[in-house]
Amino acid sequence: MAGDVPTREGKTMTKQPGGSTAAEPDRPVVGDTDATTPAETVATAGAPPATADEAAHDAADTDDLGDATERRPSAPAVAVLALLALAWLAAMLWSTREVIHSASAGVTAISLSAFALPGVISAALVAGAAVAVLGVDLLGHRVGERATLRFLAATGTGVLIGLAAAVVVNLTYADNSITNVIAGTTAAAAIIGGAVAGARSTPVVGAVVAAALGTLVFVVAFSRARDPLFDLFGAGDTQQSMVDAAKWVSRTESLLAGLVAGLLAFGYLTWARRRAAARGATNPPRWPAYLLAGAGPGLLLLLAEVIIRVGGRSLLDLASALSEADAVAQTSLGTSRVDNGIWVLFVGALTALIAFGRTLGPTRQDEEPAENEAG
Repeated sequence: MAGDVPTREGKTMTKQPGGSTAAEPDRPVVGDTDATTPAETVATAGAPPATADEAAHDAADTDDLGDATERRPSAPAVAVLALLALAWLAAMLWSTREVIHSASAGVTAISLSAFALPGVISAALVAGAAVAVLGVDLLGHRVGERATLRFLAATGTGVLIGLAAAVVVNLTYADNSITNVIAGTTAAAAIIGGAVAGARSTPVVGAVVAAALGTLVFVVAFSRARDPLFDLFGAGDTQQSMVDAAKWVSRTESLLAGLVAGLLAFGYLTWARRRAAARGATNPPRWPAYLLAGAGPGLLLLLAEVIIRVGGRSLLDLASALSEADAVAQTSLGTSRVDNGIWVLFVGALTALIAFGRTLGPTRQDEEPAENEAG
């Protein structure tokens, strides 16, 4: 009946005015810790007990939710990048060896070694970074978001690549001080490249590696077009005309290399972004990532120049001491490499950023006024 409420014993208690139970307080007896409210009693009685399978299913759902929340985008095709970078390093080591062994005198070998050293160092730097990205990707969840483990794993991979390159150089090149300089500097470059790859954003590192590798290949391919460009820019019989033409050829090469670097970085990061969206990953690459990826190849070129001037100082000094012309040539080449790195850095960054900006559509705030005017 109305006014009857269930008690703990399942019986009813009538609270009529003047009844024997009207004066009793409507609360559990003091000291009874198991007392529950009527609503809790009804809810508890109607809910079936949870089974072990249901508990395990709930725990799995919680783990899946945590994995989806912590899932981050990865770099695509890292194995292909690593193989291409290693192949490029092997090609640079082989070509340098052939050039040095073809020299008829030791003086010529010193000069040619100094000319070939920048290509080997750049290739080792990119190869160390590429293989380190692959190593970090293979470790996967074991590394996770722990920055120290990522850095150690990437640096360790770079050490392995550096040691392997140094052993190859010592076994295949002539046994002299020049070989030791090339081997040691190559190993240092690979180790530094591996350490650089320990950055948290794997897609950005992959984009930098892909763009840098494409830039190095472009620079070598561009060498075939230098002679026609010298004629185009007015190189004549005078030394001044040759110098002016060389400046314009170098600027053209740097500008085109920067465009190549920026477009490759943009394409790789866009691929990584779409791949991450398809897999439901969080934190896709945004405009700062594109800016850094476009500038990355130029930064690697400048870093390679630092490694050359520190690790290869003795070889460069030997080449500069051969003659006054060699000293001028080494100074000019060093300045040209720095200028080239700066051009690639800024042009690559701007190209990647502009390309990314062209993919952006209007924001929701921009669309709302247009919809209101149309209505």
